[in-house]
Amino acid sequence: MHLNPKHTEAFRAVIESGSFEQAAVRLHLTSPAISQRVRALESLLGNALVVRSRPARATRTGQLLMRYLRRAQLLETDLATDLATEHDAPLTLVLALNADSVGTWFFPALSTMLIREKVLLDLTVEDQDHTYTLLETGLAIGCISTEPKPMRGCLAERLGVMTYWLVAAEDFRLRWFPDGVTREAARNAPLLAHTHKDTLQSSFLEQKLGLPEGAYPCHYIPGAQSHFNAIRHGLGYGLVPALLLDAQTCKMAVLAPADPVQVALYWHTWKVQSPRMEHISQHIISAAQKMLE
Repeated sequence: MHLNPKHTEAFRAVIESGSFEQAAVRLHLTSPAISQRVRALESLLGNALVVRSRPARATRTGQLLMRYLRRAQLLETDLATDLATEHDAPLTLVLALNADSVGTWFFPALSTMLIREKVLLDLTVEDQDHTYTLLETGLAIGCISTEPKPMRGCLAERLGVMTYWLVAAEDFRLRWFPDGVTREAARNAPLLAHTHKDTLQSSFLEQKLGLPEGAYPCHYIPGAQSHFNAIRHGLGYGLVPALLLDAQTCKMAVLAPADPVQVALYWHTWKVQSPRMEHISQHIISAAQKMLE
């Protein structure tokens, strides 16, 4: 079976952009031309590859094809780099990382290696419970996730544990929690979550106080540093990585000193990797393990 590069290019453009129209703009073609190429690929493989929704998304077979195409692209890039006379060709890594890793240990631990290896990053920052899906659908070649079990054809390596503390600015604590974090006080005090997918904060309140999501006011502010800055300036309270607290000079009130939250993280990538990607994966694993244990 021979995959036509023009057909696979059209398919990838549809999934990555989310529509046939945007894929046509990207490839300087018409929408009917994109649709025709995708249908030809579907006919060759004998399966539907795209769910014609808004946004367009890959079917199960389409996800398998996306994973294959990502891996093939990485291997081709690696080969081109190895053959380059000056060895200057950069390698683009499409990764799905959780915001707290990006905001704490990832760059301090890995920037030297990324510069030395001439790596260009294409990062998708997602909640750690959802990054796994991006690897599964072929939209990333590696991810950091809370899922310990590798999917078929992939490897999962434990990175360590992120420890979180429930904190607030001192003025916020005096206003909302003068008698500690009680159920009644938490009903009214504004919580700070990263996104609507962030279940770390809501799970804590449900487990410790029996408060279901929606039983209290909540801000949604994505990004580890932005989230922490909002807490530091008194907008609300929330769980903050210990690594981020350690790096700050300001004093924060720890609201639940007996209840740290610990989240185990895992690095997922494909079993079949180019030598260069395998080398980079090992750097990510060893650097994370030093920072997180």
